[in-house]
Formats: sequence, structure tokens, C-alpha cells
Amino acid sequence: MIGFLKKLIDVNQKSEAENSEEEIEKYEPLEPSLENKIFNLRKKFNQSSDLVVQKFKIDDTEVAIVNMDGLIDKKSLAISVINPIRRYGSIKIKDAVKKYQFIKNNILSYADQVEISDYKNFVAFVTSGSAMLLIDGCSKVLAIGIQGYNFRGIAEPVNEVMQHESKEGFTEPLRINATMIRRRIRNTRLKFESMSIGSITKTDLYLCYLVGSCSENLVKKIKERLKKINIEGIIAAGYLSEFLEENQNISLFSSVGTSERPDTVCAKILEGKVAILIDGTPTVLLVPYLFTEFFQTLDDYTTKPYFASLNRWLKYLAFFIATLLPGIYVATCTFNPELLPNQLINKIAISTATTPFSLVFETFIIHLVYEIMREAGLRLPKPLGHAISIVGGLVIGQTAVSSGLIGGPTLFVVALTALSSYVIPNLYEPIAVLKLVFILVGGFLGTWAIMILFSVVLVDICSKENFGVPYASPISPFGWFGMRDVFIRSGWKTLSKKQTKLENLPGSKI
Repeated sequence: MIGFLKKLIDVNQKSEAENSEEEIEKYEPLEPSLENKIFNLRKKFNQSSDLVVQKFKIDDTEVAIVNMDGLIDKKSLAISVINPIRRYGSIKIKDAVKKYQFIKNNILSYADQVEISDYKNFVAFVTSGSAMLLIDGCSKVLAIGIQGYNFRGIAEPVNEVMQHESKEGFTEPLRINATMIRRRIRNTRLKFESMSIGSITKTDLYLCYLVGSCSENLVKKIKERLKKINIEGIIAAGYLSEFLEENQNISLFSSVGTSERPDTVCAKILEGKVAILIDGTPTVLLVPYLFTEFFQTLDDYTTKPYFASLNRWLKYLAFFIATLLPGIYVATCTFNPELLPNQLINKIAISTATTPFSLVFETFIIHLVYEIMREAGLRLPKPLGHAISIVGGLVIGQTAVSSGLIGGPTLFVVALTALSSYVIPNLYEPIAVLKLVFILVGGFLGTWAIMILFSVVLVDICSKENFGVPYASPISPFGWFGMRDVFIRSGWKTLSKKQTKLENLPGSKI
């Protein structure tokens, strides 16, 4: 056993050393020779067929335009780069460097131009959709931003449907998402900071926050944690969220929020939070995120306060029902049936007597079957999605009850639990795990065990913090000022008097 652990430690140390060597990229300057540059580029890209090299001559000087196929707008390349150079005619400058400067300053009128002189930046720009102008005899290369790849249009997010708000949702390109935020917050205090994460993918991301409203210490901590991330690539927002959480392997609840709506993200930025926009995904991360924010939606702030407060109470009630109802049902019927009315316990006893399984096993299996159906409905193509609901209604609803495999009261509890769990979709993952745990605990240990376990869950929520911000604030630690937007939603005349900063929350350490 000790030998195995030593080998495991050696393997981890070797992999960390290899990763650190890969991260330290040497500075490789570009050569003046055009043929050498093209040869080295093809070698770096392993002779990839999507690296396009287009050569032509200006007088006696060889010129090449290098780009990645499918990442540029070919029409813009022809109109803004190739045609102006060819229409200009002869350039009576023999020195290649001076000829390069003349083309850059006098012929090419395209605004998005960057001068680079090393292979690292060359690869970064060409893989981002820039066209690279190379001139034989000049070690400098001109990167021209004419990105033209196809992307999904702006549409309403499917996962965050609102009644009275904007129908715009984030899309995959990073700059378009940043533009949607900038269009809503027209203030010089709104700041975007760019970073790149992933030793292979080099995924671009923006840190977006409002200077003055967001704590500088919070931004500093987020940057430090992002810089420590050692991963080959970021393909989805969930890759980053685990690195941004503290004790992410212990707690079931996440302290990193997500959103696909620009209006929701702007509201969180105004509250002093940091939004992390990732290239290639429409999901934006919000840091830090409080537990009470799972029960808040943008619709709450566009309706009357009394109706928004009613919705808040319904969401909290749905959370307790989805988490505790199956476990309390099993524990009460098994250990404390005297707590139920006589008519109800008689019906439950009759239905249980006609089924071949115990109440614990029956409830647990039905929840597992429901989770299987839900997963199948998510993964199947849309034309087949209706078949899942039909099969579920026939198999579980009618056939299972009529055949005596499942009791009617148990099926009602499962259905109510499923409906309640969808009231708070962002908390579905911890709810799905907790309800199964509570069923087993309640069925084998009783009601008091459920109360003890639920107390452990509450302690976990109240003790959790991220970047120095208490996760359960302003409930724990308690703050009167923050309670105006927790269980009830005060009117805008009250909410607009003073903006709440994260560092002003009770117990905040940022």
C-alpha cells in the first residue's frame, strides 16, 4: 500500500512538472524570411489543412496572407486587404521593413490592426480569426481583425423564461455578450478585464464589474484563483465554477451563480458582483452568489411588491416540500402513524397492504424511476420528448397503481415533490440528492433523524462562504437592511434609497 501511494505521488509530481513546463512558453521571434515563417507555422500547426496561406507579389517582394479557414470574413479580406494592395500598383520602396510600414500606414485603412513579432502572439491572433500579413524580409507581421465565423443568433434563453423582461439572451461569441452588457450599463465605471485560461484551448474570458460598487479585494481574489487554474481547456462554464468555489467537494450547494440573461447579469453587477464571461458558452458566472438569490428572479422586481413577496414564500415552501416531504412521509407512516388523521392513515395502510414492497423501497424506487424519465426527456430529440410523458403517465400513473405495484398516496407525494423541485430550477441538483437521502434516513431512522440531518444541512449553508462573503447572508449573520429583499420584496422607493455592497453585508470579510 505504501509503495502504491509513493508511485501515485511521483506520477502527480511528474504531471505537475510537465504542466509547468508547458505553461512556460519560450519567446520565439519571427524570422525575416517569408519561407521560414511559413515553414515554421505549418510545423507548429502539424500541417493542418485549415491553415490557409495565400501568396502574391508586390513588385519583386513576396507577400503572404495567412488565416484559418472558416474564421474570417472572406469578403472583408478581399475588400479591405487584398484589393487595396493590388489597386495601389507599384510601391517603389526596396527595403522590406519600410515597404511594410508604408502598406500599414498608407494602403490598409482597416482600423483593427495589431503589429506582432513573435510566434506565440501569431498563433493567438490567427486562431482568433485575424488575417496575418507577412512580407518577405520583414520580421514584423500585421494582424488584421476580420473575424467572420458563423454563430447562433441572439434569442430568448430557454432555461430562464421571464414574463415582463427582455427577450435577449447571451450567445456564444464573447464580444457580442460583452456588447449586450455595455449597451445596458452606459457608464465609464463598467470595466472588462480579459484573461486566457487553458494550456491547450487558450480560452478567452472577461471579468466584468462596476468600479466603485465592486470591492477591489474581491476582484483581486478572483484573479488570483483564476491564475492558479491548471487545466488543458475550458469548454463550458461548469469547468470554471468548481475552481471558484471553496470546499466544492463537500457542500452540495454552489456559491457560484449562473445566468444566460444580460438583464439579470447587469442587475448582479450593479449589486457589486463580478460577472465572468467565457468565450464559446452563453452561460455567465456570477461571483459570489448568495443562497437567498436562488429564490429571486427578475420578474419579482417588475411586479407589485405584495405579489413578489407571495412568490418568494411559494418558492421557499416549494424548497422545503421538494427536500423534506418524501422523507417525512416515509418516516411518519413507518414510525409515527399516530400523527396523521385516522382517515388518511387508513387509506395509506390499505394502499400499502396491497403493494408488494415496503413504503421506503416503494418511495425510493419511484423517485429513481422519475429521475430516469427526466434524464431521458432531456437527452432525447424533441420529436420523441412527448413519448416520454405518455409512457410515464401510462406506466407510472395508471398501470403501476392499478396493478398494485405502487400506492396512490405514494404517487401523489412523488408528483408533488417533482413539481416543487422545478419551482427553483437552479437548486434542482442538491434537491435531487437530498430527497433521496432523506427517504433512506426517514425510512430507517425516523423523524428525529430527519430533523438532525436537516440541521446539518442548515449548518452547512450558514457556515459556507466564498471570497469572504457569508453564503447565507443576510439571514446568517442577520442584517435588518438586507432582509428587505429576502422573504419579502420591498417597493422600489425603499430599494433605491441605498445600494447594498457586498462588503457592507454582515460578516463580510472582503
